[in-house]
Amino acid sequence: MGDFEEDEPDFLGLEEARARRPREAFAPQKPEPKHHEGHRDRLRERFAGAGESALADYELLELVLFRTIPRRDVKPIAKALIARFGSLSEVLNAPRKRLTEVAGVKDAVALDIALVAAINKRAMREAVKSREVLSSWSAVLDYCKAAMAYEDREQFRILFLDKKNALIADEVQGFGTVDHTPVYPREVVKRALELSATAIILVHNHPSGDPTPSRPDIDMTRTIVETAKPLGISVHDHIIIGKSGHASLKGLRLI
Repeated sequence: MGDFEEDEPDFLGLEEARARRPREAFAPQKPEPKHHEGHRDRLRERFAGAGESALADYELLELVLFRTIPRRDVKPIAKALIARFGSLSEVLNAPRKRLTEVAGVKDAVALDIALVAAINKRAMREAVKSREVLSSWSAVLDYCKAAMAYEDREQFRILFLDKKNALIADEVQGFGTVDHTPVYPREVVKRALELSATAIILVHNHPSGDPTPSRPDIDMTRTIVETAKPLGISVHDHIIIGKSGHASLKGLRLI
């Protein structure tokens, strides 16, 4: 029995050592605060205090992503989106399928981004509707850019105006390929008569990004002007929208 007792491990000594350790060593450890949680609060405070001008484009995008991705650092995702598409406006107008090609962007995130873009377009359209169009030309251009600059096909749009140059209707008359949309002058004038419009503004986009009018653009516009004039319908302008800016055929003295 004596030999067995001498070979037995010193459990008592081990227990005494444990007893001497501070009680805090066995307490459950609190998780370290996540850096991105504090970052979110700081970003919100900056926006609340100083507005959008105090934030970079990727930071504004972060504020949108916070709501869809609540438990993850979204700064890398926001930066990756802008790097992939080139600018905040291109992110907002990118097809949802292409957005989901960026790591961390799921369908719900792409839908939220598309929703922000849709709200922006709707608000700008309402701003154009509520004013005399020719006196709020910058609002018209902003709306047309938001609605058409990032389309991957040509789109032909007409703004129909009443005798006070207030907007009666904004309609897309046709879609085309990447570099051509078929436009029928008689159909344009017919629709203006149906709406009792006395003036129209023609708008179409160049998916290439370059808004320089082509020869067919100029010829088509002049044909519509000639067709509409005898019926008392004025063509105020034909605006061509591109990612890099816009061109006005009236401003270029082409009509």
